[in-house]
Amino acid sequence: MIEGEVIESEGLRYTPAGLARVAFKLRHTSMQQEAGMQRQVQCVVPALALGEAAQQVSRLQPGQTVRAEGFLAQRSLKIAQLVLHIDNVTLR
Repeated sequence: MIEGEVIESEGLRYTPAGLARVAFKLRHTSMQQEAGMQRQVQCVVPALALGEAAQQVSRLQPGQTVRAEGFLAQRSLKIAQLVLHIDNVTLR
């Protein structure tokens, strides 16, 4: 689970198998505890939603804050970059 601001979306597309797909990016900012001290964390997380989750994400606008739930996986067999695969997304 991660909360963040939608900063970019490729829009709704469909896979060759007809499955809805949306690739997008979330900007996460928070304060976290590390080694007993507060630390500000900022990152941009690439994300991918398929099926019903893609339908949910396709209705989001840049600037909206969401809570995204899912799992991390590498982009492809050849590209080790991590991508958050979304199972559920809700507005915050």
